[in-house]
Amino acid sequence: MISNYKPMNLIRLRYSGTEIPCKPTHSSLLQALVMHQVTLEFQCCSGYCGACRLQLLSGEVKYNQKPLAFIQHGEILPCCCLPVEDIELKL
Repeated sequence: MISNYKPMNLIRLRYSGTEIPCKPTHSSLLQALVMHQVTLEFQCCSGYCGACRLQLLSGEVKYNQKPLAFIQHGEILPCCCLPVEDIELKL
């Protein structure tokens, strides 16, 4: 029996207090947000342009591919990452 098994991670949106599940079937954090009608700017969906850049307030993400767009400390590109634990976004 796996005691720490979690079938999904939660995405908390700071300003609205909304909690959104990020399921194993989601290919990216961006996909999970868009599927739950969260309005975001995005274009390339591949980590090249940086249009989807968000502030990560807590938690950790893992990149599916190394993003080419410049991101500063505390920023993430949801188009090419997934949460590895529950996260909170400045959104």
